[in-house]
Amino acid sequence: MTSMDDVQGRICVFTGSRHGSSPVYTEAARQLGSELVRRGYGLVYGGGNVGLMNVIADVVLELGGHVTGVIPNSLVSKEVAHQGLSDLRVV
Repeated sequence: MTSMDDVQGRICVFTGSRHGSSPVYTEAARQLGSELVRRGYGLVYGGGNVGLMNVIADVVLELGGHVTGVIPNSLVSKEVAHQGLSDLRVV
């Protein structure tokens, strides 16, 4: 796994908690996650384990990238926080 010392910078991505009406959205999220890692960027996102936000986070993690999630405490208690992140910030 990449440490924050190894990344070029961080990109914040705002995505949905659902996959959308077309598989093209899921594929685009996968491609974006892959490209972030290829270019050396870490991901900052909403911290969830659902929908497109989960897709992009999982791809970045699978490829050894760094993922920071920022999630409200109210969603942590609903068990939608991604537990495998490099860094999870509960606000």
